[in-house]
Amino acid sequence: MTTDTGLDADLGWALGTVFRTYVKAADAVISDLPGGPRGYQVLAAAVQDLPANQVAIARQLGIDRTVLTYLIDDLVRLGLVERRPDPADRRNRRVVATERGREVWSQVQARLRHVEEHVLAALGDDAPAFREMACRLAGALGRGDDPVAETCEAVEELRLRADPR
Repeated sequence: MTTDTGLDADLGWALGTVFRTYVKAADAVISDLPGGPRGYQVLAAAVQDLPANQVAIARQLGIDRTVLTYLIDDLVRLGLVERRPDPADRRNRRVVATERGREVWSQVQARLRHVEEHVLAALGDDAPAFREMACRLAGALGRGDDPVAETCEAVEELRLRADPR
């Protein structure tokens, strides 16, 4: 049970604690993929045929396009994804999961579900509803442009607020 005072009532602290716990547990599951969590997200996007090309993937995942290029190169080297010409626009390349990539993603996905179950265990029967609401919220917040394009910009903004000199 939480109280209405102190950190227990602070959304930032709560989200940070849940996030850190999830990341620590998930890291072991995805550590074999290049780029760790980002590599997993790119592979998931390719498996699920989400964004069609590298620009769309970079935008959706919030990854710099040049970094994404190297990450995709690493996934290609492991035989997890391929770049294929987009039939609708041959100038674009679609990132498509290979059969091996689909198998790896499926295995990682199953292990990540166990991580989720562990992290959300304290919620009991409310865990599925929390997961659904968190995903819905992330989807709503993920649409459109990120108001803070770079972490450095956010840090600088906070520094200026604290000391405007």
